[in-house]
Amino acid sequence: MTRVDLSTVRILIADDNSHMRRIVRTLLNSYGARDITEAEDGAEALELFKASGPDIVITDWIMPIFDGLELTRMIRSEDASGNPYVPIIMLTGHSEKKRVVEARDAGVTEFLCKPISAKGLYMRVLNCIVNPRPFVKSKTFFGPDRRRFTNPHYAGEERRTEPAPQQAENG
Repeated sequence: MTRVDLSTVRILIADDNSHMRRIVRTLLNSYGARDITEAEDGAEALELFKASGPDIVITDWIMPIFDGLELTRMIRSEDASGNPYVPIIMLTGHSEKKRVVEARDAGVTEFLCKPISAKGLYMRVLNCIVNPRPFVKSKTFFGPDRRRFTNPHYAGEERRTEPAPQQAENG
């Protein structure tokens, strides 16, 4: 497993559950992350995002005031955000395909289902740093490229101008 120095990476954790925030913080600390801020709802997360400019956002889906999906859309909005390109990891107990697609279409970079594993969290963070996804801007979407790899069996129109990035190891 690739090791990356997380000591200078600024991470924002948004989750209304204080125990979950503590677990995520503890796991990130164990991997060397030191600059971690926490928010207990979407509004506080957006304020902290604007104030602290994190390198990675880890958000829960269900939160008071506005949820992680709305937070993602606001961060991806050029009007409300200082860095619409920040990697966003959705951390949720809702693993239905419909939810994964909805999160992806909102601009989430990585998706991780609860209960989480230390390796799973690390691999998502690592993927954001080592294998950043190119961004796509169209009339209806702004966010990380939704395709992660080249499908050799894809028969549709090829609209990419560059080959897809190589997929990192996932845990």
